[in-house]
Amino acid sequence: MKKLQIALLLLLPLAGLAQKKAAPLAKTYDLLLGGYTGANAGNGIAVYRFNTETGKVAFLNQIEGIENPDFLAISNDYKFVYACNVNTTGGEGGVSALKFDSATGKLQLINKQPGGGINPVHIILDKDNKNVFVSYYSSGSLGVLPVNKDGSLGKVSQTLQYTGSGPHKNQKGPHVHASIFSADGQFLMVADLGTDKIDIYKYDNTRAQPLTPADPAFEMTAPGDGPRHLEFSPDQKFLYVIQELSACVRVYKYNNGKLTFVQTINMMPAGYERNGAADLHVSADGNFLYASNRGTANNIVQYAINKQDGKLTLVDRYNVSKAPRGFTIDPSGNFLLSAGQDGNTIIIFKIDKATGKLTLTDNKIDIAQVTCLKWVPAE
Repeated sequence: MKKLQIALLLLLPLAGLAQKKAAPLAKTYDLLLGGYTGANAGNGIAVYRFNTETGKVAFLNQIEGIENPDFLAISNDYKFVYACNVNTTGGEGGVSALKFDSATGKLQLINKQPGGGINPVHIILDKDNKNVFVSYYSSGSLGVLPVNKDGSLGKVSQTLQYTGSGPHKNQKGPHVHASIFSADGQFLMVADLGTDKIDIYKYDNTRAQPLTPADPAFEMTAPGDGPRHLEFSPDQKFLYVIQELSACVRVYKYNNGKLTFVQTINMMPAGYERNGAADLHVSADGNFLYASNRGTANNIVQYAINKQDGKLTLVDRYNVSKAPRGFTIDPSGNFLLSAGQDGNTIIIFKIDKATGKLTLTDNKIDIAQVTCLKWVPAE
């Protein structure tokens, strides 16, 4: 009996080791899809369950009656979703606040506020969930709306109206397209496609009007560039800005609210239209940047990142469904999903983490007019 007990005691560490080496459980996320509604389009915000090990997706839920939610923002506790609402007749846009249940994928409208601008195309939250920031393309303005404790939205507290123009035919006036916070939450960078400027603001969420110009207050891009979306490197040392009209990516060194130009790299070779660059994302390890181009190209361009100086080197290009206005990398870094707004299909690539290369899978989502993809951990 003692020999048996000794044998069992000797085996216990091995059993624990075997448990540690066991394959990890599959991780799942809720994938929230926003876009345009109406005839030949979607019905609101759709929610799918995504497996980050297999890349497989399953429809979970959707909420109808949310008008043209072309961009979404998720609260830091994942309990609330905020959506831009585009008025396609040219009137004032709105912003909706929704409660989200990640277990069921159910969304419930809390309230909706007028946004104070025309054609909202981008929305973000500050890191403390105190305010949302809405970029208005057609009115060329940025709106700030406070977030209440119950997740609802208050009335617009600050509107920044831009002025000016650029040399491109699409730059007859300002076109605010996106904004991004520094990791410390102290600075907000705003891309104005119409005037080739990246405006920089100090942020203080204790103020009723929380944004004030930084020093310097802006950074100019090249004439006719059309800055559209922005993304930091994971270490916050560099800011990458995709230029819609010139179809290039500009690299800036970032330090405490100040930008220093590093590099411009073209996305497309000669012979392609340079007027449709859309979205960009950096891999979580900071090794690769991906950028999408619409126009006549309809592809995603992959760059390798030099972590010392932030510079980009072309790796490859991948064909995608028509008009890849929005794409995303899943939180595990295993897959890249590209939404073809006009192709009405989200195609799914497997990412080789060592090389960053993309391989098309058989998985896809057939859904119309998707422009934004966001992640929430599934319960």
